[in-house]
Amino acid sequence: MARYIFVTGGVVSSLGKGLASASLAYLLKSQGYKVRIRKMDPYLNVDPGTMSPFQHGEVFVTDDGAETDLDLGHYERFTNISSKKSDNITTGKIYSDIIYKERKGSYLGKTVQVIPHVTDRIKEFIKKDITNEDFVICEIGGTVGDIESLPFLEAIRQFSNDNGKNKTLFIHLTLVPYMKASDEIKTKPTQHSVKELRSLGIQPDIVICRSERSIPLDQRKKISLFCNVPINNVIETVDVKTIYEAPISFFNEKLDKQVLKHFKINSKRAANLKPWKKITDIILKTKTQINIAIIGKYVNLKDAYKSLDEALTHGGIDNKVKVNLVRIESDNLKPNKIKEKLKNVSGVLIPGGFGKRGTEGKISAIKYARQNKIPFLGICFGMQMAMVEFARNVLKITNAGSTEFNNNCYPIIGLINEWNKNGKIIKGTDKNLGGTMRLGLYKAKLKKNTKIKKIYKSQSIQERHRHRYEVNINLKDKFEKKGLIFSGISPDNKLPEIIELKDHPWFIGVQFHPEFKSRPLSPHPLFSSFIKAAKIYK
Repeated sequence: MARYIFVTGGVVSSLGKGLASASLAYLLKSQGYKVRIRKMDPYLNVDPGTMSPFQHGEVFVTDDGAETDLDLGHYERFTNISSKKSDNITTGKIYSDIIYKERKGSYLGKTVQVIPHVTDRIKEFIKKDITNEDFVICEIGGTVGDIESLPFLEAIRQFSNDNGKNKTLFIHLTLVPYMKASDEIKTKPTQHSVKELRSLGIQPDIVICRSERSIPLDQRKKISLFCNVPINNVIETVDVKTIYEAPISFFNEKLDKQVLKHFKINSKRAANLKPWKKITDIILKTKTQINIAIIGKYVNLKDAYKSLDEALTHGGIDNKVKVNLVRIESDNLKPNKIKEKLKNVSGVLIPGGFGKRGTEGKISAIKYARQNKIPFLGICFGMQMAMVEFARNVLKITNAGSTEFNNNCYPIIGLINEWNKNGKIIKGTDKNLGGTMRLGLYKAKLKKNTKIKKIYKSQSIQERHRHRYEVNINLKDKFEKKGLIFSGISPDNKLPEIIELKDHPWFIGVQFHPEFKSRPLSPHPLFSSFIKAAKIYK
């Protein structure tokens, strides 16, 4: 029998609802329970696939090809449970489904309204694809008080009434600010946030208080009194030095214990915190450091490459080295400035991206890494730019480029028209940008006696993709004669998946996104190998 936990946020956004949800999920899972986490986003986009990273952060991709909120990456990294399409929904998707049904006549002439039709659709989502899970944790995006969140809050209120209070739990995460001028912890924002939530018919069972300082007992009692929550259910979460301390912090605050107590359940076994203590020790106490340059268009926003940042940290954990990320804006990266920018760098990474802006800076950086034997990893667009650089400077195809941003170039990279997925032909398009890419898990076979085969220790792999342009397979022989090997390829031999340089200590490009499958407790082998090479280079 599934029990449902709803996590809402108040006062300000970006308080860490996703991190709290993921930490709770880990604690429950480690005690022997089957857990599922889902995210409900209030924006009107159908999915975040066409949203700018500057507005939304990275787009996370699931095995089954959903473009989702980055919080699903947190869920996977902490629980090692692969998310599905059915674990993320937006207001846009809900309205799209309802309008489609209305046009078909499915409502039999009824007036279609927010209540009950929108709220019913949200409740369907909450229960969809749930089989034998013990706990379903649902995070509601946005902040209580926002007009966009109202249908979701009304839906979870109804859901609790429909399914019984003994099967539902409400957690509200708020900010408890510290006022330096008066040297005081202020509880009033939390009181008002809970008051707003209660005015919508939802009484939180647990209040999680985010603060930069520990909250004194008197202040906790105040929150307990004014928010109508037992004192033991006022949980503090003080800023941590690394996010991987979060499960330990929430365990020490007995969050999981209070959740089980609410549902009148005894713990099956003790939660295992040893792995988190081990990796936090490595992160916080390791003295050896290396610098890795991330060269991209969105480096000014940390969340734009969230999974990538974490995957590099995981590679550092595996090699017992602290990884410092040097973020370099590719727009302004000129060839005469590259040596200065990369002088203290032990590895260069070019991430995925779309469009022409910043491409020449990336190509110049790749050339420098190739010629100076600096470990290099190109991901998706980064691999494509590595191909363009090699074609221009080694094969001497001066107008080599990608038809994504230049129709008059020599097409090293071009739009893929169709591809094979599990025996089914999928058609590509550049007309509708949303959800039309090569998305999700695809197989690749690895070439013998290559670096990539030694890294993966396997003949074939499955990795997550998100792109609509591909390397021109017809140029394979030209590249390989000059030492750039196509070391991974699709099962039908049509799509290059991995390239590597023969005469370079570590130069690899991949068409997929390995960062989406990296976990702190099981780092991705590609990032572990990349950081190992960078450590040697240092």
